[in-house]
Amino acid sequence: MAAFAKAIFRSLLIVWALFAANVAFAQIPAPNGNGSPPAKVEEKPADPLGRETPAGMVTGFIDAAAEQNYEKAAQYLDLSQEKGAWGPSVAQQLQRILDQGGYVFSRLRLSSEPAGDQDDGLAPDQDKFGAVRTDHGSVDLIAQRVDGKDGVKIWLVSARTVGDLPMLSRTVTSSLVDRILPYALRDEYRLAGVPVGHWLAVIVLAVLTFSLVWAITAAIFWVIFRVRSRADSRIRRVLSASALPIRLFLTAMLLRIALVLTGVAIVARQHMSGATELLGWIALSWIVWRVVDALAEFAIARMTLRGRLSMLSAVTFIRRSVKFALIAFAAIAGLNALGYNVTAGLAALGIGGIAIALGAQKTIEHLVGSLTLVTDQPMRVGDFCKFGETMGTIEDIGMRSTRIRTLDRTLVTVPNGALAAVQIENFSRRDKFWYHPILDLRYDTTPDQMRGLIASLREMLLDHAKVDNDPARVRLLGFGPNSLKVEIFAYVHAVNGDDFLEVQEDLTLRVMELVEAAGTGFAVASQQTVVLMRDPAPAADQAPGLAPSDEPEGERAAPRRAGAAARA
Repeated sequence: MAAFAKAIFRSLLIVWALFAANVAFAQIPAPNGNGSPPAKVEEKPADPLGRETPAGMVTGFIDAAAEQNYEKAAQYLDLSQEKGAWGPSVAQQLQRILDQGGYVFSRLRLSSEPAGDQDDGLAPDQDKFGAVRTDHGSVDLIAQRVDGKDGVKIWLVSARTVGDLPMLSRTVTSSLVDRILPYALRDEYRLAGVPVGHWLAVIVLAVLTFSLVWAITAAIFWVIFRVRSRADSRIRRVLSASALPIRLFLTAMLLRIALVLTGVAIVARQHMSGATELLGWIALSWIVWRVVDALAEFAIARMTLRGRLSMLSAVTFIRRSVKFALIAFAAIAGLNALGYNVTAGLAALGIGGIAIALGAQKTIEHLVGSLTLVTDQPMRVGDFCKFGETMGTIEDIGMRSTRIRTLDRTLVTVPNGALAAVQIENFSRRDKFWYHPILDLRYDTTPDQMRGLIASLREMLLDHAKVDNDPARVRLLGFGPNSLKVEIFAYVHAVNGDDFLEVQEDLTLRVMELVEAAGTGFAVASQQTVVLMRDPAPAADQAPGLAPSDEPEGERAAPRRAGAAARA
């Protein structure tokens, strides 16, 4: 539980760094008034063996033991109380004890802080990094923080633990793996600092553990499905979909225990520690992923059944957000399991916080827009909306953008940040449809005909089952350029646009019948024709004031005939 809490805390530090980056930069002190640069803090040299933290001490010792470099491994032990002890022999003795009956904590549980774990109940300069199983109980392995060379604080296997090694070596016996393996596989051939036989034992234990877990879980699932045969099918679907990740998670946990109980070499166990932890985090994330999908499908089905379709977009958005956070958390936990110090990158993240914030400005804007669309719910999936010059049906509301299917059947993708800033007209949220035609009647309609027609139209609206009575009015608006204008104002109860078009068609046909029955008709706009003509130029012997059309036809034809004869 403590390791899980620590992993969550490390993951949340990433989020904290993103928000604290700008604050950290705002608090950088400015140069003093006289212009002199601030005093530099003297940096202490780093330990070349990586012993600044308990995790670094354990990793360094295991790596040196894998290389069989016991002179280097001895530098991780506090031999100050062991006068005349030969360091390489003591380091080899510690490795043998760990191989046969001891274990060290995983990278996730070991502290990566220079001060160590301050909440373990030990002295501030001590940390527990493992234990040894004996006939009289478990003996803790303690790390001690001491002064190294050049005043650097380093972590070593404590002098008390080193003093207990002779006694511990007499209590532990040879491991089960060493008793089964032949000499050649146990001592002669090595791979990555581990006898080949121990690697074969790891493979065999992994297969046996998975087979045992598979058999146990299959029996449990069979009993659950047998006893609760009429149980909710959602439970059956969740268990069936999560069967493989559950088995992988249990296999990873049990394999770690099996490796310790059978006495697999400590170096092989530490190599497998990262792999089993990574497998465990992947399986756990997989299980949560399946549960999130199941809960989302259950919520969607329940809200659809109750008619609360407005919440479907919110459920989809929440499911995607949880999955995104789950992927980020699993990635951080997996890197920690593989030995990468994610928290060490927070400093670089803080330094580049401003650049990240500027680069992610649009992304944050779209994310805020998504939250606005989900919380305010101006539209939901399936609604027909208009925003700007675009009209269409909402197909999907994502974390960054929204997809709209237009009337031309094209797909338009709009960033949520831009969509949240424009006016959205949602046609699917209409409770009633507006029926509002303006009738143009002929000017020869008599007042009595107009009164009878208006009364008939009003009665038709009030008697129609789909027309709302409040209001349902018919009024003579006045005189138009070519017609008498009559307004019909009413609201129609309809489920959707297609239903409204059907009612509108019925009302329009009834209006036509009533107009015809009243003895009048619809006005036709009058047409005005404009004819443009070009007058010919006046003759040379004609007075300018005399138009050609004013001359007699005979007088205008005679000169033309004379000219034609002369040319002939």
